Amino acid sequence: METKMRSDVEHFKCEISEGVAVVALDRPERKNPLTFDSYAELRDWFRDLHYDDEVKAVVFASNGGNFSSGGDVHDIIGPLTKMSMKELLTFTRMTGDLVKAMVNCGKPIIAAVDGVCAGAGAIISMASDLRVATPEAKTAFLFNRVGLAGCDMGACAILPRIIGQGRAAELLYLGRAMSADEGYAWGYFNRLVDADALMAEAMKLARRIADGPNFANMMTKTMLAQEWCMSIEQAIEAEAQAQAICMQGQDFHRAYHAFVAKEKPVFEGD
Repeated sequence: METKMRSDVEHFKCEISEGVAVVALDRPERKNPLTFDSYAELRDWFRDLHYDDEVKAVVFASNGGNFSSGGDVHDIIGPLTKMSMKELLTFTRMTGDLVKAMVNCGKPIIAAVDGVCAGAGAIISMASDLRVATPEAKTAFLFNRVGLAGCDMGACAILPRIIGQGRAAELLYLGRAMSADEGYAWGYFNRLVDADALMAEAMKLARRIADGPNFANMMTKTMLAQEWCMSIEQAIEAEAQAQAICMQGQDFHRAYHAFVAKEKPVFEGD
């Protein structure tokens, strides 16, 4: 099994093995805060991922017992207090572009959450497709605790769709931490596992996805995002077109022939 370290990224860790990319912020001594540079580089990496056929799934991992403490107080929060309105809007659009890049990258993303998962870190977990957490995970959309609105980086659009309007409103108005048990009961987390099993569980999900019909998975991710803005009639028509496209793919034919032969299909993503 070959594991490749990505040498072209500077502000986060990235390893690729057997179609799965594992990324993580890399400042564990400070609970992995984001900086202007790591925001921008993650945005660009996820944008480029749409065109990378080597990667089939992504695990956004914790590091050193924590996922991310959000925007760095000294490297981001302090400088923001000195910026003009135009500069601030450039920044907030850039951070939002990270979420848009994650949603539109075409590859399923699994967040492996341990310890602190706060602010923009919570947003990254929210923007992922699946979330696995440890009992120690504490997820906080704490923007109002620093005098800001809870409507940051798509939180008011995406979080209610995961846990419901009332629960999302509570977290966004109070800025309190959601416990791992709450997150699991509310449907935010797909799994709760002990810390020593976190990456194994996340990788198991990622490898199962990576071994699946990757073009079809990309289509599923696209439809999950696009159908937020559609009526039921529009969604049914869009899915009819998406499924007809997938039916022309070779993976559909492989699955059929494997079923007839009573074998397990081997998908190739075409």
